[in-house]
Amino acid sequence: MSNLDFSGMFSEDTRNFFRSPVRDIFKRVDLNKIYSFAGGYPSADTFPLDTFGDIMQRVLEREGAAAFQYGATQGVTKLREAISKRYGVPVANVQITSSSQQGIDVCTRVLVDPGDVILAFNPTYLGALQSFRSYRADVVGVAAKSDIDDFEKEWRKTIEKCLSDGKKIKFLYAVADFQNPSGETLTLGQRKVLVKLAAEYGFIIIEDAPYRELRYEGSDIPTLYSLDPEHVAHLGSFSKIMAPGFRLGWIIANEQILDRIYVCKQALDLCPPVFDQYVAEEFLSSGALDANLKKSVELYRSKRDLMLRTLEEVMPGKVRWTHPDGGLFLFLTLPEGFDAVKFYDKALDAGVAYVAGQFFHTDGVSGKNTMRLNFSFMSHSRIVEGIKLLGKLLDEVL
Repeated sequence: MSNLDFSGMFSEDTRNFFRSPVRDIFKRVDLNKIYSFAGGYPSADTFPLDTFGDIMQRVLEREGAAAFQYGATQGVTKLREAISKRYGVPVANVQITSSSQQGIDVCTRVLVDPGDVILAFNPTYLGALQSFRSYRADVVGVAAKSDIDDFEKEWRKTIEKCLSDGKKIKFLYAVADFQNPSGETLTLGQRKVLVKLAAEYGFIIIEDAPYRELRYEGSDIPTLYSLDPEHVAHLGSFSKIMAPGFRLGWIIANEQILDRIYVCKQALDLCPPVFDQYVAEEFLSSGALDANLKKSVELYRSKRDLMLRTLEEVMPGKVRWTHPDGGLFLFLTLPEGFDAVKFYDKALDAGVAYVAGQFFHTDGVSGKNTMRLNFSFMSHSRIVEGIKLLGKLLDEVL
C-alpha cells in the first residue's frame, strides 16, 4: 500500500460526495444469504433470457460490425425513433443516456452552479441526492401534502423563501409515479400545481420516471412532461422494464436543454453503448418489451400484495406503511423516537436488511423513524419469511 497522501490532490467537488448506504450494505453481506429488502434490484425472473439470444442474433445479422462501432452522441437513430413512437414525442426531443442515473447527473451538470437551489420532495431518491450534492447544489426538501391547497401553499412558501434569501432555483426534481422511496404517486391536481409553479417562477422540472410502466392498480396519470413540455425534462429507463445490466435510459426534453446535454455527453462518454441500444430497439419494436412487461407487472403485483398482507399480519400496531399503486417500494413509518439507523445493525445481524428512511431526506436528519422496503427482488417465500423476522425484531423493541 502506498504511503503517499492524496488528500490534497482531490477536487473541491469530492468533498461533497457521499457513499450510498445501499451499496455499502452490498459490500458488507451476501444478498443471497440474508432477507434483503434493501436494494432496488428488479427480479431476475423478469429478465427475458430466452428472448435476448434471438434478439441479439437478429441485431448481429442486420447491423453487422456497425453494432460494435462508435455511435452518435444523441443515441442510435432507430432507438430514438422507437422511443419517439412509443411516447408520442418528436425524435429531436429524445436523447439516449447511459442509464437513467446519468440522465439525473447530466441534467444537474448542465443546469446547476454551486449554491443554486434544487427543489425536491422530502423524502426523495438517494441517487439523485448524491448527484445534486456532488455539484454543490443547495437541495431544499418539501414534504408532500395530500390536501391540494396545502400542497400548493407549502411549495409556494418554500419557493418564496428561497428567492427572498437571494437563491436561484434551477429545477424541481420529482419521481411522480410510485416514488422511490415512498411508493406514492402524485395526483393530477398535484402535477398541475407543480407545472404552474415552474412556469410562474421560471424553473425547470426534472421528472424521473423509471417505474412508470410498472403499475399494478388504478389508471395512468398524465406525465408532468405532457402537461408542460417546455418546462419539464422527462427521464426514462430500461433498467426496470428490460434489464439493468444494459445501462440504458433516455431524456425527453426541450431541444435547447438537449443541445447542452449533447455537448456535455461528448466529454463524458462520447456515446451510449451502441450494441445495447440496438438490442433495446429490437426488444421494443418487436413487441417483446410489452409481452415481458405484462409478465413483470403480474409478478410484481403478486409480490407487493403478499408483502402488504404479511405486514398486516405480523407488524406491531404502531407501525404504518404506504400502499403503492406500482413500482418497487413501500415505506414504513414507526413511532416517534425510533431510530432506524441505530436499529439497522440489530436487524442485519439477525439476517434482514432494509434502508433507513433518514438517508432519503434532503437534510440527512429527518425521517429517523422510517424505512424503505423493496418487494421486487426476493422470492415470494423469502418475502414472507423476511417480513416475519423484521416484525418479530420490531415487536421486541416497540
